[in-house]
Amino acid sequence: MASKTYNVGIVGYGLSAKVFHIPLIQVVPDLNLYALVQRRPTTDNDVSKDHPGIKSYQTMEEMVKDSSIDIVVVTTPPATHFELAKLALENGKHVVVEKPFVPTSKEAHDLITLARQNQRLLTVYQNRRWDSDFLTIQQLVTERTLGRIVEFESHFDRYKPSTAGSKSWKTRPEPGGGAIYDLGTHMMDQIVALFGMPRKITAFLGSQRAENPGGYEDACTILLHYVGMMATVKVAVVSPEAAQLRFWVRGDRGSYKKYHEDRQEAHLTQGLKPGDAGFGIEPPECHGILTTVDAGNLISNPYPTVQLATYKDFYTRLTKALAGEDRVSVTPEDAASVIRLVELAKQSSEEGRTLDVENV
Repeated sequence: MASKTYNVGIVGYGLSAKVFHIPLIQVVPDLNLYALVQRRPTTDNDVSKDHPGIKSYQTMEEMVKDSSIDIVVVTTPPATHFELAKLALENGKHVVVEKPFVPTSKEAHDLITLARQNQRLLTVYQNRRWDSDFLTIQQLVTERTLGRIVEFESHFDRYKPSTAGSKSWKTRPEPGGGAIYDLGTHMMDQIVALFGMPRKITAFLGSQRAENPGGYEDACTILLHYVGMMATVKVAVVSPEAAQLRFWVRGDRGSYKKYHEDRQEAHLTQGLKPGDAGFGIEPPECHGILTTVDAGNLISNPYPTVQLATYKDFYTRLTKALAGEDRVSVTPEDAASVIRLVELAKQSSEEGRTLDVENV
C-alpha cells in the first residue's frame, strides 16, 4: 500500500520556520511543504520568492479553509500560539506548535481537549530531545554507566550582555516571553523525558543585564527535586567563557561533563540539512569527558558523542503517528507538564520558597 503524502501549512516566516521546520519538512518523504502564512512580505523576505510553487496566504483564517492542508505548523511568537492552534484544530487540521507550547497550562489543557474532540493530532516541537549530547546522556543513564544519578546539571550559558536592536519576543515581557519559556522549556523537557516529573521545585528568575528597559527575565536557575537526585536548569546571558558548560551529570559510579552546544542548529543556519555530509557531527574536540570509577580509581577519557538521530526524527515520527503506526514523539500532555513547571517556577521565584509539584 502506497504511503500518504501529507500537505503542510506553516504559520509565520521567521527564524523558526526558515531554520527549524522547512528544512526538516523538505527531507521527510511523506511531507509536502504546501502553504505558508506570511502577513507582510518584503523585498528581501518573501516566501513566494524563496519557495516558488507553494501557496502563500496573508491570514491564518484563509489558510485553514484550504481543505488540501493536513497539518498546520505554528511558528509565531508564543503569545499567539493558543488562538492559532485553536483555529487550526477547529478547522480539522493536525497541529504542530513550536515551543514553548502556550503561556499557561490552562491553555495547554484546553487545546488537548479540543484536539480530542476533533480527533486531531496535537504535538509540540521539542527538538532538543534529539540533541546529540542529550542522546549521549540518555544512553549513559539507560545503560547505568554512571550508576545511580545524584546530580544533573543542564546549562545554556552565553555571553550576550546587550540586546540592543533586538525585536524578538524572547526579549519582551509578554506572555510566553523570557529565558524560562525560551530555553528553560527545552531543558526541563529533556529532564522530564529522562526522569519524569520532579517532587518539588525551587526557582530564581531575574535579569543579569545591566540595561534591561523592558524588564524581562533574561536568566533563571531552577532546581528540580527528585528522590535522591537534584536536577539544575541554568540559563545565563552574562557568562564570559570561551567554552560554555552544557551538561554535567554525576552518579555514584561516574560522571559526564560536556561543553559546547549541539551542532544541528548551526548547521541548519548554514543551509545544511539532515542527510548532508557532516550534518550534526561534532568534531572530537567538542566531545564530552566521561569519568568512571575502577577499583577505587578515577579514570577520565573523552567520550564520543553518539549520532543516533537528528531533528528530522520529530517529523518522521509524526508521519507514522498520522498513519496510525506510532504515537507522536512529544505528546501535548508532556508539553503541558513542562508549562506547569514554568508556572510553578515563576511562583517559587516570586514567593521565595520551594513548592510541591502536584500531579498534572
